[in-house]
Amino acid sequence: MFRDRTKVVQIGDRKIGGGNPILIQSMTNTPTQDVGATVAQILALEKAGCEIVRCTVPDMEAAKALAEIKKQIHIPLVADIHFDYKMAIAAMENGADKIRINPGNIGTLDRIKAVVDVAKERNIPIRVGVNSGSLEKHLVEKYHGVTAEGIVESALDKVKLIEDLGYDNLVISIKSSDVLMCVKAHELLADKTPYPLHVGITESGTVQSGNIKSAIGLGLILNQGIGDTIRVSLTGNPVEEIKSAKLILRTLGLRKGGIEVVSCPTCGRTKIDLIGLASKVEEMVQDYPLDIKVAVMGCVVNGPGEAKEADLGIAGGVGEGLLIKKGEIVRKVPENELLDALREELEHWK
Repeated sequence: MFRDRTKVVQIGDRKIGGGNPILIQSMTNTPTQDVGATVAQILALEKAGCEIVRCTVPDMEAAKALAEIKKQIHIPLVADIHFDYKMAIAAMENGADKIRINPGNIGTLDRIKAVVDVAKERNIPIRVGVNSGSLEKHLVEKYHGVTAEGIVESALDKVKLIEDLGYDNLVISIKSSDVLMCVKAHELLADKTPYPLHVGITESGTVQSGNIKSAIGLGLILNQGIGDTIRVSLTGNPVEEIKSAKLILRTLGLRKGGIEVVSCPTCGRTKIDLIGLASKVEEMVQDYPLDIKVAVMGCVVNGPGEAKEADLGIAGGVGEGLLIKKGEIVRKVPENELLDALREELEHWK
C-alpha cells in the first residue's frame, strides 16, 4: 500500500503519512479576517468530524487573523497562499500549522527561498499544490494539452525546487476537475514520490454532482492505497464536505465508527413517508458515537428480511411499523412513534 510507506509529516498535533489514518480536511468560505464567523464555521466543521482546516490568506489582515482563530479552534490550521510570498511568511508567523502554495505563482526563486527559510526555521510543512487549470504553457505544449503526465511533471518540478533549497517537510496535492485525469495523475505520482498526498477532485460542483464526482474519483484513488488526507470539494456548506468524506472512507473500509444508515429505495408498497423518515434518522444518528448499522425500510413485507444485516432497523406499514433488532422483530410501534422508538434503542445500545 502506497500510504503505508509515505513519509510521516506532522501538522499541528496530527500526523499523516506512514500508514497513519487518512485525515479529513475542509476549507472555510468565510472572510478569514472575520474572526468570529471563521471560528464559528471551523467549530461547526470540527463537530462534523473535520480534522484539518484550511483558510485563505489574501491579505495581511487575514494573515494576522490566523493568530486569534488558532486560539479558539482545536484542529490544525492550514494557510492557503496565492501569489504573494509575504502572506506565506506572515501566516507562519501567526501560527499556521501548514501552508499551501503553488511555487509557480509565488514568484522568483529568492521569494520562494524566503518562504522555505521560514518554514524550515519553524519546521512547518509546505503543501505543494498543482491544479490542471494552472498547468504551465511549456508542459501543455509538451504533452499536447492538459494531461495527467503534465500535472505530475509540474508537481515534481516544484517539489525538486523546494528540495534543492534544503527542505523536504512536504505534502503534495495534484487536482483536476476531470475525474479520470485526476485518478491517472495520482496513479502516476504515487510511484514517483515518498511524500504524503492530499487527494481531492477540484471544482467538482454542487452537493449532488460534486458528491458523485468525488465518490468516484476518491474511491478509485483511495482504493489503490493512494492518499493520506482528503477533501470533498463542494459548492455549498463545507460541513457537507465532512459528511461525504466520512461516508466515502467508511464505504471503502478505511474508517470505522459512526452509525451507517441504509434505507430501501421505496416502491409502490411504501405506505409511509420513507424519504422524510430516512432523512430524519440520518440526521439523528450523527449524535451517537456508535459503530453500528441502522436500517430504515418502507414496508413490513420485505423490511424485516432486508434489515437482517443491520444492528437496528425500523420498517413502516399502514399506521404502524416494526422495530427490528439483530434481524428479529422486537415489537410493533405506531407509525408516528417509529423515530422515538429507534432513538430509545440507540440511547440504551450496548
